[in-house]
Amino acid sequence: MKLNVPLKIAGLGRYLPERIVRNPELETLYGLRPGWIEHHNGVRERRRATTETNSSMGAAAAAEALDEAGLEIRDIDLILNASGTAEQAIPDTGALIQRALGVGDSGIPCMSVHTTCLSFLAALDVCASFLTAGRYRHILVVSSEISSVGLNPNEPESATLIGDAAAAAVITPAGPRETSRLHSALFRTYSEGADHTAVRGGGTRRHPNSSITSAEDNYFHMNGASVLRLVRAHVDDFLEELYPGLSTGLADIDAVVPHQASKVGLRMLDRFGWADDKVIRTLDWLGNCVAASVPATLYEGVRSGRIHRGDKVLLVGTGAGLSMGGLVLTY
Repeated sequence: MKLNVPLKIAGLGRYLPERIVRNPELETLYGLRPGWIEHHNGVRERRRATTETNSSMGAAAAAEALDEAGLEIRDIDLILNASGTAEQAIPDTGALIQRALGVGDSGIPCMSVHTTCLSFLAALDVCASFLTAGRYRHILVVSSEISSVGLNPNEPESATLIGDAAAAAVITPAGPRETSRLHSALFRTYSEGADHTAVRGGGTRRHPNSSITSAEDNYFHMNGASVLRLVRAHVDDFLEELYPGLSTGLADIDAVVPHQASKVGLRMLDRFGWADDKVIRTLDWLGNCVAASVPATLYEGVRSGRIHRGDKVLLVGTGAGLSMGGLVLTY
């Protein structure tokens, strides 16, 4: 959908847990042959939280984003938690991030946008609506993921793929002389794939205290092959609707920031004729960081000098649901 909203990512921040977990450690843990993880997943290492919490990681990333934007936390009108994992069931993690930022007395409204791996993209879409309506002017979006606590030891494909990370962005209206814009956004959900990626426990159907809930229900489950089949069935039409020409090339797109879903998922991008040097990747050293993957990778693209102000950038990915999402913006 064409939008042309004068939206600016005024600041970016990222936090990576100190602990680095390299493949030999996990290959020993799961009884895998040396080299199995990199061959199957394309991951060499990933970060794992130790003493960190979702809110502490999110607050650290937010502090950097605020600094780059030249704003104080009390300048923020709204905090959007855009994460697939929650620190606890209640309250919303946004409130915990606010407290971790030291402004528990501020009254800044906090809420969550939760579409698993697409949460950051969906939050930007929400920001566009709020900015257009004049509801808020300075919005802090935080994606903070600690998924390592729920990995299934019986599914090494996903257990070795996931990493922990946090990233944040300060979203503001673009000034009259600034080129920053959100040009288009599109989201689609195909719930026939709802069971392909799931944590079945933790809700009302399989509550932690229920006698029917098993330990397996509380682990992350992903059928990667089924996810890819469903994505392949819809992705060409999705890309064309998002931004005509994307299914066969990049047109005027300067950089692509994909969700770092998996080695096979990233390799699928080759079929569209996208120039490899325009696709930003962090999978090999961060793994799949759920909703934090896209903003953490966007951060990498900006800090490494591969994305500059005025560049047209595609943010795109998939999430549980099964959902597909994408945005085209001028950074």
